[in-house]
Amino acid sequence: MLGPGCAPPRESGLDFQRELANGNVELPVIFITGHGDIPMGVQAMKAGAVDFLTKPFRDQDLLDAIQKAIGRDQARRQQKTEGAGIRNRFNSLTPREREVMSLVVAGLLNKQVAAKLGMSETTAKIHRGQVMRKMEAQSLPDLVRMSERLGTPS
Repeated sequence: MLGPGCAPPRESGLDFQRELANGNVELPVIFITGHGDIPMGVQAMKAGAVDFLTKPFRDQDLLDAIQKAIGRDQARRQQKTEGAGIRNRFNSLTPREREVMSLVVAGLLNKQVAAKLGMSETTAKIHRGQVMRKMEAQSLPDLVRMSERLGTPS
């Protein structure tokens, strides 16, 4: 129990940063401290902090850190949105198209895909075309990158 005039114990910024990460809260973090040291700064940066400012600091240093944090967060949000779009397009594929996509990104030719799936080469080409169209892939390397982002087996 705390006595009169005693403040409750406070968690450290590093503890708070860890709680944010554990709760999947993806906010950019800038540390501002009057009592920081190099190991603490290294730990914060390794855990994803945008910057670690020690007092006193220049106003411009804080403004630069905020700009960097905003840029990083915008990039993260855009990547998340693009990932959701790729996932939605993948979900629009039929099971057969998913099979074809898996084999195509593994490097098999249409003839090999056809033999593996027991279909004609023409049918394999049609399915491959459908996959490219539905996934909005401009090229095979583009489709491979999408597959990697999805974590689909090849």
